[in-house]
Amino acid sequence: MQCSWKAVLLLALASIAIQYTAIRTFTAKSFHSCPIPNPVNCSLSQDTDAADRLCDESPTFAYNLSRKTHVLILATTRSGSSFVGQLFNQHFDVFYLFEPLYHVQYTLIPKLTQSKSTTDRRVMLGPSRDLLRSLYDCDLYFLENYIKPQPINHTTDRLFRRGASKALCSPPVCESLGAVDLHLEEGDCVKKCGTLNLTLATESCRDHGHVAIKTVRVPEVSDLRALVEDPRLNLKVIQLVRDPRGILASRSETFRDTYRLWRIWDGTGRKPYNLDVTQLTTVCEDFWNSVSTGLNRPPWLKGKYMLVRYEDLARNPMKKTEEIYDFLGIPMDSNVERWIQNNTRGDRSSSKHKYGTVRNSAATAEKWRVRLSYEIVAFTQHACQQVLAQLGYKTAGSEEELKNLSISLVEERDFLPFS
Repeated sequence: MQCSWKAVLLLALASIAIQYTAIRTFTAKSFHSCPIPNPVNCSLSQDTDAADRLCDESPTFAYNLSRKTHVLILATTRSGSSFVGQLFNQHFDVFYLFEPLYHVQYTLIPKLTQSKSTTDRRVMLGPSRDLLRSLYDCDLYFLENYIKPQPINHTTDRLFRRGASKALCSPPVCESLGAVDLHLEEGDCVKKCGTLNLTLATESCRDHGHVAIKTVRVPEVSDLRALVEDPRLNLKVIQLVRDPRGILASRSETFRDTYRLWRIWDGTGRKPYNLDVTQLTTVCEDFWNSVSTGLNRPPWLKGKYMLVRYEDLARNPMKKTEEIYDFLGIPMDSNVERWIQNNTRGDRSSSKHKYGTVRNSAATAEKWRVRLSYEIVAFTQHACQQVLAQLGYKTAGSEEELKNLSISLVEERDFLPFS
């Protein structure tokens, strides 16, 4: 049956009216993430009544008119991201969060590892973007959906690596501290501060001029496009990369059980038949895809993306940090400068903790060359040849060249921010 032109016209007018109403409703609302989906059932159905109740219990956050700079450090495990995170954590006006997406992962995919498929990892992307958007708006209550057991009266002792965030371990969030405790070590934070009050943390976040978040749980910069283009955010992405050979060496030493077969190969010279090579190739594929997007300079990334090689930061930490802050448009304060001076000249004993940041940064960047066998290096160079060339990492043609630290395997490259 054919529709008359009058019916078509009426349908078109109705459609326009509906779209207009939706736009007006959207623009009239404050920047608030409610209704909040149930993470366990977020894919198909939602308990809307429960979500509405949670919205009623939570405060509404007005759209941020101050135009804070929101920073996302996009990295992978063992690439130097904890070090880079501290460059923001030490700034007096930056509210820094260490890996809040950990809670999304362990709610949705608790057994996720680096070797899992891309499909498994992408299950997290929608919830991760929603959480990031809420955190940049200083809505820390949204985290309660992913913390197990769920916080009571907005208090919890289960926030992952709370001690890695200076703002969460100092007044007013930590009310019990005296003047002598203002520079707590990470392990002392929970002991001295007790449970985390998310209401106080939210207030502290809103009192800071900027928000920075570090994550190793977003595969590529293109996965962040919705956030980068969000007109309510002023989001800038610092993509941190490292030589895949260095990442492999660091993971093999830090995650000894997970990378046991790599260590067997390194020790015996015999490659195990059941070696999980995706523990390496996934890193290289993610780097290639993400960096290709960034270097192609799409319009949506203009003024929003900066590529940083860990090796460049390790060799010239002060200079590179100044470049990063210049890109962000945030003045670099003396706390950051002091931290760099005190934490990039450590001795060998200072880097024993797997997430520690006190070390001789220049020496650390090259240490993989004396840790890995040439057979594993040659395998890595073949598996990751595209991304090595893309990022300016030279290949070692022999074991002698590999172990000779006077020969640089990092080309001089100036990856200018996309402005």
